[in-house]
Amino acid sequence: MLDYQVFQWINDLAGKGTFLNPIMRFFAEDAQYFLFLGILVYWFTRTRDHRIMVAEALISAAVGLGISGLIGDFFYRDRPFITHSVHQLIQHAANASFPSDHATAAFAIAMAFFLGRRREGKLWLVFAGLIAFSRVWTGVHYPTDVMAGAGLGILSACGIHMLLTRWALVHKFIGLCIDVYEKAEHKVLPKKRSQLD
Repeated sequence: MLDYQVFQWINDLAGKGTFLNPIMRFFAEDAQYFLFLGILVYWFTRTRDHRIMVAEALISAAVGLGISGLIGDFFYRDRPFITHSVHQLIQHAANASFPSDHATAAFAIAMAFFLGRRREGKLWLVFAGLIAFSRVWTGVHYPTDVMAGAGLGILSACGIHMLLTRWALVHKFIGLCIDVYEKAEHKVLPKKRSQLD
């Protein structure tokens, strides 16, 4: 099976290129938090475009993960370490392998960033790709798991972006939610400034 052959080739690198294993463990387990940090940074730059982009990223990730969960229930697939001898570099529950939730969320957020800010978005997509690749390297996903997750994340982000761009009612609703938040934010921040003076 081609999928397993590619998995074996990538995962075997964990036994040969051991100096890269700490980096791959970081991308497999902790790099996702940098995506959330990006969400916070973009949100608190307090520009309207950034906040709409963040809203798209969060909705895209939620939609993508929801669909991923349904696929995992209906097309259950064991993880590589259940059925094969692998170089497993990180601990993971023996739950559904297909599609990869990490790849889905990472690509949904990165693609939303790309659609909002093309230049920086390219770097975010590379970052998401490293997260996906590391999940194979560390032995917890097959290549098709992360490819399906990446595709699902990208489609979710593009679909949500198209929905918000072309459907005025949805765009207005998101704008209204941001307006409500910003009114509350403007009430709180002046108090903090006066306390510092």
